[in-house]
Amino acid sequence: QVQLVESGGGLVQPGGSLRLSCAASGTIFSIGAMGWYRQAPGKERELVAHIRSSGSTNYADSAKDRFTISRDNAKNTVYLQMNSLKPEDTAVYYCNADVPGLRSTYWGKGTLVTVSS
Repeated sequence: QVQLVESGGGLVQPGGSLRLSCAASGTIFSIGAMGWYRQAPGKERELVAHIRSSGSTNYADSAKDRFTISRDNAKNTVYLQMNSLKPEDTAVYYCNADVPGLRSTYWGKGTLVTVSS
């Protein structure tokens, strides 16, 4: 069993920054790709950023040049540095992780990010 726990969400003013973290725990020998998704009220969940075990990344157009995804494989943790936040970034942010040995993808319960003045 694998658990993902996000942290770092909160209320921030437009133009501000937040750093989200997601730590994986449980019976893990290795983690494959990890990602951040978000779901705004009334909208579907969407990809924000994705990082492979090799470190290669890809971003949604809305996140390019403002967000940076990174990971610490020793800590089984993925991060999302969010800068120049906008009100439209308001959403619940979820992380996920592929665990090849368990042939499964796991999700955290989410952390709320609110961008408002």
